[in-house]
Amino acid sequence: MTADGHHLAIYNFGLHVGPEGDPRVDGFVSREPANFEAASRASGFIGRSGYSGAPGPHSWGIQVFPRFIEGSGFDSAPSSLSLWRDIESLMAFSYNGVHADALKHGRNWNIKPSWPPLVLWWVDERHVPEWSEGVERLEYLHDNGASARAFTFKEPFAASGEAYAIDRERIRRIAEDNAKGQADLLAHVRTLKV
Repeated sequence: MTADGHHLAIYNFGLHVGPEGDPRVDGFVSREPANFEAASRASGFIGRSGYSGAPGPHSWGIQVFPRFIEGSGFDSAPSSLSLWRDIESLMAFSYNGVHADALKHGRNWNIKPSWPPLVLWWVDERHVPEWSEGVERLEYLHDNGASARAFTFKEPFAASGEAYAIDRERIRRIAEDNAKGQADLLAHVRTLKV
């Protein structure tokens, strides 16, 4: 489903098992550039926020974190904010190839969350969401459950606000096309330490 006049926003947030520089999270850190590159090559990718002070895209506002960071001992945490053409494109990227490799190993690097790890919502195609918007939507999803305002892949909504049935065959086709342009990245990440 393409949503004319809309883009799909995704914000995700997690907490690592150790601070930056801890060898237990080296596998995550070493895969991050390949994940960002795979996203940029993926069908349906619109753009992503960068991080203040880091090379790459500019930050979409000041990076803030949801209340779930409180008491963790961290003042920052792995999170991302990006825009996609539609749910199927995002799922084809998320659950296949380079990103799927990272998901497979995520339990080694991240604590098991008591909050939703991600939130999806539709934005007008002229709107670029800021970090604070992603945080607000994630907390809303946690507190209220899935709705057209804040939802997940398991309970998706269309840009019109109605419940949505995901086109699994379309995901498969997009993933196959993406794989052709990401084989080098996947080969690389498979050589990396977990």
